[in-house]
Amino acid sequence: MNAQRTNGRRIKARSSKAPALAIGLAGFISFLTGCQPHDFPQYPANYREYVYVTNGQGGTLTILDAVNLRLDREIRVGQNPLAVAANPAKNEVYVLNAGAETGQGSVSVVNAENNSVVATIPVLRAPVSIAVNPNGNLAWVANSGSNAISVLDLASRREIARIGTGKEPVEVRLSPDGKTLVVANRGDGSVSIFDAPAGGLRAVFENCPGADDVVILPDSSKAFVACSAGHQVMSIAMARTATSGTQAGTQAGTTQPDRLVALMDVGHAPVQLALKPDGGEVFVSNSASNTISEIYTNTDDVAGAYLMGEDPIQGLVSGDNLVLYEANFQSQYVTIYSIPDGKRMNSVHVGDGPSAMAFSTAGNLLFVVDNRSSDVAVIRTRTEKAELFTLLPTGRGPNAIAVKSFSVK
Repeated sequence: MNAQRTNGRRIKARSSKAPALAIGLAGFISFLTGCQPHDFPQYPANYREYVYVTNGQGGTLTILDAVNLRLDREIRVGQNPLAVAANPAKNEVYVLNAGAETGQGSVSVVNAENNSVVATIPVLRAPVSIAVNPNGNLAWVANSGSNAISVLDLASRREIARIGTGKEPVEVRLSPDGKTLVVANRGDGSVSIFDAPAGGLRAVFENCPGADDVVILPDSSKAFVACSAGHQVMSIAMARTATSGTQAGTQAGTTQPDRLVALMDVGHAPVQLALKPDGGEVFVSNSASNTISEIYTNTDDVAGAYLMGEDPIQGLVSGDNLVLYEANFQSQYVTIYSIPDGKRMNSVHVGDGPSAMAFSTAGNLLFVVDNRSSDVAVIRTRTEKAELFTLLPTGRGPNAIAVKSFSVK
């Protein structure tokens, strides 16, 4: 816990008079005692948790200690890092370096146990998105400048295959069941559906201008794609094998193909989708409308639009499915929205240009990347009213974030 700031303001030392000092110490101890059990979990000595933030303008990775809420270090990666992801099964983190405009991109492999770069994997031009399988042995990288996906063997640290996509793929998502890759191609407004194990193309859906963010339901039954150059979200039913019931059980039948279910009207410039952990609703960040739209995933109905702040570009739903946090890029605020009540609760003042966000593993903290002020705002979420706890420094132009936690042996 960082005791140097509270609610974003530094704690100032009191005068040197003994009574005042005693009162100050007693109050400080009371503060520590009061906040730790509820807001700051007590971790075992071998527990580690780090926040990784890519600094696009500096070619570096800022690493924050999420247990002690302090800067751990800043390390060099590749040129123009744009994305970062943690391996779910190994203590590794992957940084996508877009490189020069016409040059080759790369993936920096970071050992999370000592926070050092241990390998660099060459990929194609302008890698911008990565999906890692649950076993942690394979990854798929969308190379927006090459119209292709790089398939990586993470154990041997090399590219083992390439898959052609539409024009300018900007998002690649792996379904929870590991069977399907969904790729949003911004350049030609299309969505490519691939069989993940074999790499074969299953379907292409067009008429999604500025195809951008993708979310997939927990049961892998549907994918939703934001059409950021327009005002719609595409709903796609994923291919599945139909079964017929018998007294003895079920019998596999024909395979139902991937199909377009709906194009739903939302606000203008829907740039990001926030899925509730239970999969029941998707919240759409409508950047040009200053609103969010709410979509019921089982019926593809749009419930309505709700005003947020200026230029909402990323939402994140709490693990209990009750609260949506919305980063408003052209401001210094994160808006808090109550999902059950269907209304804004309050806003938290953070740094300048809040963009990417991530929860701590326990969910008691929200880390907000402030692009223009080059810092990370730390918001306490498990209080009566969400509030800023501290600001931690980053490098220049921070733009993406990932959290990794583990126990050392």
